[in-house]
Amino acid sequence: MGDVSPLLKEDGTPFKIAVLIPTINNADELDIVLGRLAKQTYTDFEIIISDSKSKDHTKEVCQKYGATWIDDPSRNRANACNFALEQMDHDLVLFTDDDTIPPLDWVEKLVRWFDDPKVGAVGGPNFAPDEDPFGAKCADVAFCTRFMTAGTRYGAQPKGTLVPITHNPGVNCAHRMANLREVGFFEDGCIGAEDVVLDAKIQRAGHKLFIDPENVMPHRRRRPFRPYMKQMRNYGYTRMVANKRWPEISEWSHTAIGFFPWLVVAAAISFCAGFWISGFDIFTEDMVARSLMHIPATLACIHIGISWLGAAIGTSPHRSIGTVFFAPLMVFLAQWAYGAGVNKAWREIRRTGGSAGVGEQIDDRVRTA
Repeated sequence: MGDVSPLLKEDGTPFKIAVLIPTINNADELDIVLGRLAKQTYTDFEIIISDSKSKDHTKEVCQKYGATWIDDPSRNRANACNFALEQMDHDLVLFTDDDTIPPLDWVEKLVRWFDDPKVGAVGGPNFAPDEDPFGAKCADVAFCTRFMTAGTRYGAQPKGTLVPITHNPGVNCAHRMANLREVGFFEDGCIGAEDVVLDAKIQRAGHKLFIDPENVMPHRRRRPFRPYMKQMRNYGYTRMVANKRWPEISEWSHTAIGFFPWLVVAAAISFCAGFWISGFDIFTEDMVARSLMHIPATLACIHIGISWLGAAIGTSPHRSIGTVFFAPLMVFLAQWAYGAGVNKAWREIRRTGGSAGVGEQIDDRVRTA
């Protein structure tokens, strides 16, 4: 390891590079991340941990690998990153999370693109690691399903080596520090979709974002069912409150999914009403009863069929007969939970007059302390 020459600026000096990881109470998984970063092919970089008052052994893990530990007073990811960024003087900043398994050439593959001055930021896809259990791999297949995932960028793998893109997930990306400073870093108090908002600000300032489809980051997925549902519900909530504050990041699909739970409930009521009217005869000749039963059943079959097709041609490396078979269930649960989060955001926005989404981070994970 360590046989890659440092990336040089125009004046011949090496880029000053840092990997920034916000964390809280996740020392055991962070240990794995830092162990992988310590073995990178590109070694000329610093590791900085923004620790939001962890009560476990996070600080000791940082000391073990020589990472710079910052005692962060923030209560959300955006501010935790900002607290560290304001103290840093690096040229390039790479971002990842405390539950990834970085490939040993991850840093090398990201920083290599910055010898081109038009590259303002670059990222890559992320998939469940091979070590994840079957249920988490089913979640990964659902995340990467075509047609049904409301525009998720987790598994984006366009054709090409360096492709223009509008957003890279914060778990696998690198930015020029000058651009981050220009836009004022992350939005203060943003409790979700902070990476989406940041990328929108950077593009608004005239800088270009790219994706390297080959630079994959293994990122642990939530297992079904409760952790998975909680994550999806929080995604729906935080995306809607972010859309309220920054309308330019809003997409119709993120709003439309809010109606999904209501459609499911209406379909269930329709089916039950038809079944009752028919005298509990599913093969009844009564046209009203048949319509009330068969229309929801047909829509359900279409949903299942599209989910199967989308999973089969999706980008997840964990596609198999088993994971694709369960894709309709995982997609349904994700859409139901995401829609529930959207509805929660709508209620809170009406109640607060639009100030929802500022404050303490919503955390969907059970951590080590």
